[in-house]
Amino acid sequence: METLASFHPKVVHFAIALLLTYVLLEFLYLLFKKEYLNKSATLILFLGVLGSLASLLTGNQAYHYAESLFDNYDIKIPLGLIDEHEEYATWTLFWFSGILVIRFILNLKDKLKGWLQIAVFVLSLVGVYFVYETGEHGGELVYKYGVGTKVIEKGIVPDSIQTPLKDEELEEHEH
Repeated sequence: METLASFHPKVVHFAIALLLTYVLLEFLYLLFKKEYLNKSATLILFLGVLGSLASLLTGNQAYHYAESLFDNYDIKIPLGLIDEHEEYATWTLFWFSGILVIRFILNLKDKLKGWLQIAVFVLSLVGVYFVYETGEHGGELVYKYGVGTKVIEKGIVPDSIQTPLKDEELEEHEH
């Protein structure tokens, strides 16, 4: 479980890069109408969806691993923030999966032109919002709360998330 969780920070950056590259390719295809841009956008979107799926799976494992660490060190885990991060990640995966299905169908029927092409591009821009929100919440978990860092694993936690120790516990830790 810990091993799969350790891949989350690595996998998630590929998913972000691929999905944002897809949106750029979608825009370029809208401008230049070159078939190689259409095919490239579809391929990069497919890889981005796979990366998002891997990110979601490793993220779920990372959540369970972090939860056990936080329990062991009596640290208050920001469950609401983790839930929001997971919700945006799920929306991101489903949103871009939907776009992939739409693109695939429109390409099969040779209909990814005109207003449909503009609509797919607008949908991709909405997807950028989901990517942003997912990353924003994930970044807060790491940089504000130390979730997923070696600092937490070693039991050194930021003051903002550590449960205050009682006087008796403080005396035990000093010795």
